[in-house]
Amino acid sequence: MGTVDVKTFMRDNFKVSNFAHLHWEGSFQDYINIVSANPLVARNAFQRIHDMIMSFGSEEYVEYKKDITRYKFFDDPVGDGKDAIFGIDVHLMKLVNFFKSAAAGYGTEKRILLLHGPVGSAKSSIARLLKKGLEYYSRTDAGALYTYGWHDDEVNEILGGADHFACPMHEDPLKLVPILVRKDFLDEMNRGVDGQHKVNIKGDVCPACRYIFDSYMKKYDGNWNKVVEHIKVKRLVLSEKDRIGIGTFQPKDEKNQDSTELTGDINYRKIAQYGSDSDPRAFNFDGEFNIANRGLIEFIEMLKLDVAFLYDLLGASQEQSIKPKKFAQTEIDEVILGHTNEPEFKKLQSNEFMEALRDRTVKVDVPYITRLSKEVMIYKKDFNPEKIPHIHLAPHTIDMASTWAILTRLEEPKKADLTRLQKLKLYNGKTLPGYNEDNVKELRKEAMREGLEGISPRYIQDKISNALVKNGHVGCLNPFMVFNELEAGLKHHALINSQDLVEHYREMLVVARQEYEDIVKNDVQKAISVDETAIQTLCANYIDNVKAYTQKEKVRNKYSNQLESADERFMRSIEEKIDIPESRKDDFRREIMNYIGALAIEGKSFDYKMNERLHRALELKLFEDQKDSIKLTTIISKVVDRETQEKIDVVKSRLIKNQGYCEICATDALNFVASIFAKGDSAKS
Repeated sequence: MGTVDVKTFMRDNFKVSNFAHLHWEGSFQDYINIVSANPLVARNAFQRIHDMIMSFGSEEYVEYKKDITRYKFFDDPVGDGKDAIFGIDVHLMKLVNFFKSAAAGYGTEKRILLLHGPVGSAKSSIARLLKKGLEYYSRTDAGALYTYGWHDDEVNEILGGADHFACPMHEDPLKLVPILVRKDFLDEMNRGVDGQHKVNIKGDVCPACRYIFDSYMKKYDGNWNKVVEHIKVKRLVLSEKDRIGIGTFQPKDEKNQDSTELTGDINYRKIAQYGSDSDPRAFNFDGEFNIANRGLIEFIEMLKLDVAFLYDLLGASQEQSIKPKKFAQTEIDEVILGHTNEPEFKKLQSNEFMEALRDRTVKVDVPYITRLSKEVMIYKKDFNPEKIPHIHLAPHTIDMASTWAILTRLEEPKKADLTRLQKLKLYNGKTLPGYNEDNVKELRKEAMREGLEGISPRYIQDKISNALVKNGHVGCLNPFMVFNELEAGLKHHALINSQDLVEHYREMLVVARQEYEDIVKNDVQKAISVDETAIQTLCANYIDNVKAYTQKEKVRNKYSNQLESADERFMRSIEEKIDIPESRKDDFRREIMNYIGALAIEGKSFDYKMNERLHRALELKLFEDQKDSIKLTTIISKVVDRETQEKIDVVKSRLIKNQGYCEICATDALNFVASIFAKGDSAKS
């Protein structure tokens, strides 16, 4: 381990200039100059969050003939992807549209944003992202914002026996402009500024600053210019840990809860100093609503709050003001974000006394992912070679756990010819005969509850972790180890409250196991039939026969050099591998020839890899022809002759080189596939 010269490292990497930049201080006039040059520093909280999200950029794509915007902010560029959100872009669009509407002042700024979804569906991750993003954005030039404090050259009674007093609610210095002259002041400030970026001033200063302002106004006989000489404006950097601009409230024991946790409380030690409990200097403006001013407040499990707390939310959302004890309504500028699960939301809906809260709530659903490729991304963040370098993950391990998770979330298709697994594949972008984008869109529409029930990603993460701990000594984790953990945990799962549900989840595990069996057989088949030259020869032979068949010609036998009719048996031996029935063979053959003809017109030649179905059929045919020469079934007998062992070693090396297997899981895969064929052989006999 190397040593670090701390002084040299900090000198080269920690820039004092950056620190100074974020701790800028200046006069009230300096701040007015900053606002004149860049009106965006005076944005409200909703505008700032919307601009923060947009500052990271976005990309467009089309899914089911619908334009989707993927906002890169939700990839968590600030946290290096730790809290990245996958697979729910449509719902994240609704979230961003909420902020867009609020930023424009269309009414949603007077609403509570409620993230609703099942446990483990990324509600908390979205809240963390927004808080983390705000912290980061407030440190950039684009996201700069400012607050102020009171200063005096002498210690005096106005500032409570001190020479300075910081605004406890981090308010915008523009609030110090008297209401009587604000309109004229703003007309002057906004001259030549477009509507979107016009400066606005809303509300009065907090009670403490109002008291100090009035006291200085009396001292200087109403000379406002003399009063603001005591103002020192400073850069405001939002921080959840320092409780500046970002607040978090979590339900606790109802007997110990008090609404002063939200709106602040009297400082009884200072009552003797100031002589009254209604003196704002004897009040701690440190409730979550107070400290979250200019930013965001998160309510964890919001609907578990006591009803008295929910009443506080009504004024905070609609009127954008709070009522501290013994003081007048105090304006706040912050986003109120809550999240809850479905049972709590249903209680809210059924509670007729909470109509006012329901009316002030905008619900954004955060469901589970139903697209396999996106679900896989969640687990690959935590289970990858960088994080677990000592254990190899066998191919398809994460995919199979993800497959089972999504199978539990999908509703049974209403179409009799469609299985849950096929539905999963359609959702993941695969094509099936008779299904197009419109059909898939219709499938999604008719499944109203999809993604709101099923197994959560947390359960999958926990069971993969358990499997790693239990099987770490093996050196390789395969899907069967994970399947065993997933099944074993079902009887102890705290959220599964019926035996029927347990049985249903077990049925889905059987489906996932069968899918893995097909996949691993396919891997071994590919490794056996990987010979490019052999496949090309097989393909050329097939195309010659198809051409002769469709054009009613003869094909020349390469051995006897005689012209013969197309070899029907040979063509069907390939087509049957991909389940093309006798009644569809002509269509398939014409489709191949038409495609080859279209390529010829463009001056291109046909490659079997261009047609996925034909490619698969050729691989399966070649495997069928070659598997007997390798004698896979002899592996499980453990009596293998040298020639067969050499062939098996070649197949194993191909699995390792081309498909991501290691020595352990390649051997396991071959043994497993061999056992399948052994069963098949015994069944035939």
